Amino acid sequence: VQLQASGGGLVQAGGSLRLSCADSRRTFSNNAVGWFRQATGKEREFVAAISWNGGSTTYSDDVKGRFTISRDRARNTVDLQMNSLKSEDTAVYYCARARSSFAGADRSQYNAWGQGTQVTVSS
Repeated sequence: VQLQASGGGLVQAGGSLRLSCADSRRTFSNNAVGWFRQATGKEREFVAAISWNGGSTTYSDDVKGRFTISRDRARNTVDLQMNSLKSEDTAVYYCARARSSFAGADRSQYNAWGQGTQVTVSS
């Protein structure tokens, strides 16, 4: 599995970014996919996850209502639309493929990780 996260950058507080996770080997179409983030000096934490068919999504309380995870089967990507960004959203964001069709916040459910993309929100 070769996951590539992209779309990060520098944005002002209140702004938006859209992250994308691409699977170059087209292996995650039957698997749940999650987004995690890791701020400097902190543990990697769960952000959002989507089931294999996009029918089920789950979010951390910190991002619920501001972020939206979705699948684009034509592009074979899983995207994370991030709105109303806050300085505390600053982190490296990682996408990950789960072992099964459904997954949540537990990192042990994921067995393949992308390289991460930096999101910096200035206040």
